[in-house]
Amino acid sequence: MERAAVELGLTGAEKLAHRREHGQSWLDEMHEVALSLAPRTLPKSKLGEGLHYLLKQWERLERCFQDPEVELSNNIAENSMRPWALGRKNWLQVGSVSAGPKVAAIASVMESCRRLAIPVREYLLDVLPGLADRTVSQAANLTPSRWAAARR
Repeated sequence: MERAAVELGLTGAEKLAHRREHGQSWLDEMHEVALSLAPRTLPKSKLGEGLHYLLKQWERLERCFQDPEVELSNNIAENSMRPWALGRKNWLQVGSVSAGPKVAAIASVMESCRRLAIPVREYLLDVLPGLADRTVSQAANLTPSRWAAARR
């Protein structure tokens, strides 16, 4: 359903209408089945755990059918985190406990640049020199998105 919406180039209200037309009945049926199975399933069984999770997250799932900007898939987030998850073991010896948040901040900046199609090298060469001499409010304007907007 989502793939078809992308292929058709649907955005905004069109995308929402497409989701509702092609997925709402499936969503309603899934909810009914989950509600009927939950009381008859052992809570510690795999099915019971899955049903509990589904019903606990139901409001968030429904949000996809209320707001066209909310994605049904988290593939973008998963794929962007994969290189960092794979490298985690390699970074165990980064140097100190305080290095972890610093590595996370660097990873976040680099991933933001990649997602915004900003040349990381150009961004870093522009932002890093003199960064220590800037105030916090000045530094807030140097996020990749704000930096790119200022360049346009």
